[in-house]
Amino acid sequence: MHEELNVTYITLNGYVEVNKYRYVYFFIMLTIYVLIICTNSSIAYMISTHKNLHEPMYIFIAALLLNCVLFSANIYPKLLIDFLSEKQVTSYSACLFQFFMFYTLGSSEFLLLAGMAYDRYVAICKPLQYQTIMTKTTVSIFLVIAWLFPALHVAVQTIGSAEAKLCNFNLKGIFCNNAIFTLECERSRLITVFGVVCLFDLVILPMLFIVFTYMNIFIVSYRSCKEIRKKAAETCLPHLLVLISISCLSIYDISIARVESDFPKTARLIMTLQIVLYHPLFNPFIYGLKMKEISKHLKNLCQAKIISCINTEC
Repeated sequence: MHEELNVTYITLNGYVEVNKYRYVYFFIMLTIYVLIICTNSSIAYMISTHKNLHEPMYIFIAALLLNCVLFSANIYPKLLIDFLSEKQVTSYSACLFQFFMFYTLGSSEFLLLAGMAYDRYVAICKPLQYQTIMTKTTVSIFLVIAWLFPALHVAVQTIGSAEAKLCNFNLKGIFCNNAIFTLECERSRLITVFGVVCLFDLVILPMLFIVFTYMNIFIVSYRSCKEIRKKAAETCLPHLLVLISISCLSIYDISIARVESDFPKTARLIMTLQIVLYHPLFNPFIYGLKMKEISKHLKNLCQAKIISCINTEC
């Protein structure tokens, strides 16, 4: 710990041979970060500018992609700075803020996916009531809950950790996640219990809700005509792919990152990078390629750009 103006500093001890490969790490992560920002922002912007995409399903997709941009902005800039720094350190207050944003935005993913699942459930199982149920007010309520509800939950753990006494100042990681609890001299029972509450409210309940809605969708689709089954597959498959992706990566963060173990440093680094890499990077490709309307607009946009380039050269 370094004491300068009563600021506590934490050493991020999860990097592997960063001095040797710092420029390789920096170039790769910068490329990925730019790709994440450009792809997610482009599709979100396209949804906002095309009136025929101003439907609940596409609004939820835009919100999810915006969430990915914010999630990445919370992680990548600090990573890029650390790759070029001689020492990978952060203040404990900055670490707690990153922790708060990481789990608030991460939990929002599950709630946004739950909102998408409900939208598809109403569209396929109650099509005649869709316009009445999925109003702008309903969508707005879902969006507010998706961002506010996790923030209130995670704030309790963040405040509790801010008041905890630290006995260890070396974090086994490259950013601040659940591993910050291993820095505390004694793990608070309140934080532990509330952590279980957060897990239940922000992850398990939304997942159970999503499973319930998709089971009903599949039952209705199976009993319906081929056209309905095709529509259900086209709109539900991307959501399921994203849900499986984020669920698998969350299992690692919940089960491994918080447990003090002799997990190999290189393996820990690889797994940690996957948490912040796969989901925000693949989301726009999943929705851009699998969602018919978005894919059509993307093709039109690419064709327009190609024609514009050809005309400019001529």
